[in-house]
Amino acid sequence: MSNLTEMGKQAVAAKYELQRADTKSKNQALLKIAQAFRDNQQRIIKANAEDLENGRRKEMHPGLLDRLALDERRINAMAEGLEQVALLPDPIGEVLDQFERPNGLKITKVRVPIGVIGIIYESRPNVTADAFSLCFKSGNVTILKGGSDAIHSNIVIAQVIRDTLTACGFNPDVLQLIEDTDRSIVREFMQMNDCVDVLIPRGSAGLIRSVVESSTIPVIETGTGNCHIYVDDAADFEKAIPIIINAKTQRIGVCNAAESLVIHRSIRQQFLPLLAEQLRAHHVEMRGDADTMAVLPDVVPATEEDYGKEYLDYIISMKTVDSVEEAIAHINRYNTGHSETIVTENEAHARMFLDRVDAACVYVNASTRFTDGFEFGFGAEIGISTQKLHARGPMGLKELTSYKYEIVGNGQIRK
Repeated sequence: MSNLTEMGKQAVAAKYELQRADTKSKNQALLKIAQAFRDNQQRIIKANAEDLENGRRKEMHPGLLDRLALDERRINAMAEGLEQVALLPDPIGEVLDQFERPNGLKITKVRVPIGVIGIIYESRPNVTADAFSLCFKSGNVTILKGGSDAIHSNIVIAQVIRDTLTACGFNPDVLQLIEDTDRSIVREFMQMNDCVDVLIPRGSAGLIRSVVESSTIPVIETGTGNCHIYVDDAADFEKAIPIIINAKTQRIGVCNAAESLVIHRSIRQQFLPLLAEQLRAHHVEMRGDADTMAVLPDVVPATEEDYGKEYLDYIISMKTVDSVEEAIAHINRYNTGHSETIVTENEAHARMFLDRVDAACVYVNASTRFTDGFEFGFGAEIGISTQKLHARGPMGLKELTSYKYEIVGNGQIRK
């Protein structure tokens, strides 16, 4: 019996124990784990420093190093995420529908846990805490497979969680971390459909594609983020520039960072020089079409690939258009279904953009960086789903549940 097989058996056993837990006990455990993160900050930071050093030695991209890094502020944010999840309503047992049939059968549709959720992710050790908290509160057991880049951080975070769960009277196997970093273990994990109910990949386009194509377990796809900002002819420049700078430069290595800019042609002469000054100050390389280059001589010619690329870097593509309709068509062609923004004071254009752009999150006059479970008030997120079945956008507690029908009769038989 392989170690993974044993983990699967332990997970299935643990899920039935966890499903019996009451909301108060789950919340108390989450609060104690949050405090345990704060109490173990230096232990976590020490392990993370080893991962960061390994990353630098391997010449990891700065954006990925940023995803990997933990400090006191980020560890405190992890703890706050758990505390926020503890304050959220428990979705389990919620009655979604209730009705009675003419034959007297009383049917109730009730929210229930999914069961065992597997998560494969890269570089971001905070996912270990976020994924656990949401799965635990929604009554789901979690098996995690983090990337080798964050292995030391993940081991310590998982151990802090498991030790605290044990102290709170829970089976620690409600959270299991696959510590083997061999790539073959991932392939084996993706075939565990006998004990894992859903698999969620978080990471690069290559990782997500590999899981979608290879898994025998149902997959919830959390896609990459080629996020656009469209600056309309009715845009307020004083809103547009800070939105773009925030979305592009606050954190370059995240899926909700803006990668593509669409500008109405009529404002390019006035708007682009103002924007370019700010982008240059943040060392952002601009790649644009001919109309952009005519205004900004230092812009690099954009290729077809640029318009569909998630850079995760200090690079932004630029495209000029003649109308909001053309902007929407361009965005729908190249986006990844993640997050898109229009900056405009024209309510009709804003409404058209909201109605016609095909993405999980569509904004008016706000940064794409808000596509985040914590920012949406979900406490944390299991990922940003860019698919349309079951869940879409930031996945919180309710997105980690299913439902069942409870049917109560009084001796009815079908004729």
